[in-house]
Amino acid sequence: MEFEIKKIDERLIKLARDIELIKGLLMPKIDDEGELSDWAKSELERARNAPESEYISFDEVQKRIRNKK
Repeated sequence: MEFEIKKIDERLIKLARDIELIKGLLMPKIDDEGELSDWAKSELERARNAPESEYISFDEVQKRIRNKK
């Protein structure tokens, strides 16, 4: 039981680091006044216009992430 808790704790710490990294990548996309940059607006528009046939499932995302390790 203690081993499982330790493993969960390690995974949560890693997840927190990953979230901080993602925040660091995304935050510069917003200017000082909280507006999205032109690049971010363009990417958002592109994503919104993508057809559903291009969507991938959460399970597929997880598989791709696991395969990169």
